[in-house]
Amino acid sequence: MFRAMRILVVEDDQDLARLLDTGLTELGFRVELATNYQEARTRVTLGTYDVIVVDVMLPGGLGIDLCREWRRRSVETPILILTARDSIDDRVKGLEAGADDYLTKPFAFQELVARLRALARRPGGMQPEIIRIADLEVNLATRGVRRGDLALNLTAKEFALLEFFVRHAGRVMDRSAISAYVWDDNHDPFTNVLEALVRRLRRKIDDPFDKKLIHTLRGAGYRLGE
Repeated sequence: MFRAMRILVVEDDQDLARLLDTGLTELGFRVELATNYQEARTRVTLGTYDVIVVDVMLPGGLGIDLCREWRRRSVETPILILTARDSIDDRVKGLEAGADDYLTKPFAFQELVARLRALARRPGGMQPEIIRIADLEVNLATRGVRRGDLALNLTAKEFALLEFFVRHAGRVMDRSAISAYVWDDNHDPFTNVLEALVRRLRRKIDDPFDKKLIHTLRGAGYRLGE
């Protein structure tokens, strides 16, 4: 089974952001939106993406400065800059800041899609398809999960939760970040739905095994690891 590419679109123009969200989602991409500089910084800190699309002009700062910061922090995700500026100097500044490609507004939607797919095919563009933590193996491409020699069957939500955990293995992740990934930003992280989902995942991932991998840190969140 093909794993949908996860795209972060950083765009403050609501009409364009809505258009990109709808169009890319219909093509099977998993799209998340950020509308300003700080929100984009936060999302890249908490989440993992296959490609980032960022506008140059944003409330709170410049997309070029975001690119520069992400590269300083060793974020290797391919970045495509959207710009209304068509001068060679502006393009060079974006590429020198760490962007991999650029697209000048207005642009054809089909060209954006082609560039996104090309960026994701570059070496290092996609996240590893198979992630292993202890004797747990998660295949992000086929959505297959194994613990030792045992194949595990997970529901879509259980797999989404496990995918988030393995992408952030060893780190304590708070309820809000988990809920935003598994559901969306409008989901209330303080309902008991998240606990119920974690319990269901634990019954499959941890309960049959001596070594427990999912840990609760009271008041802080959850961590996956030995």
